[in-house]
Amino acid sequence: QVQLVESGGGLVQAGGSLRLSCAASGRTFSSYFMGWFRQAPGKEREFVAGISWSGSSTYYADSVKGRFTISRDNAKKMVILQMNSLKPEDTAVYYCAGRQLRVVSRHGSEYDYWGQGTQVTVSS
Repeated sequence: QVQLVESGGGLVQAGGSLRLSCAASGRTFSSYFMGWFRQAPGKEREFVAGISWSGSSTYYADSVKGRFTISRDNAKKMVILQMNSLKPEDTAVYYCAGRQLRVVSRHGSEYDYWGQGTQVTVSS
C-alpha cells in the first residue's frame, strides 16, 4: 500500500512558477512508476508528466513540455513537479498517482494510488 499527499499548490500570476511535492508512504514506493495528472473544471482528467521508478526516464504532455519538470527522490519518497512559465490554462487540481507496473502509462485508469489533489490557479 502507498499513500500519497500533494502540497505546493496555490495562486500565481501568468509567467510565474510553482513547485508541487508528492510525499509517499510505503516500502514499495521506489518500484512504482509515478505520474502527475490534472483536472480543470468541466474537463476530463489529463496526464501531465510521468517518471520511471529509477528516475532515468521522464514523459510529458505536449502542453507542458519544456515548461514542467518531473523528478523523484526515492530515499525521501518524494516526487516533484517543477512548473515554470505558467499559463492560465494550467489552472487545475493536480494529482499525484502511483502505478505498480514499471511501465509508462498516460491513462489514469491504469494507476493504483492517488493523492487528494492540490489546487493550482494561474491568473492572467
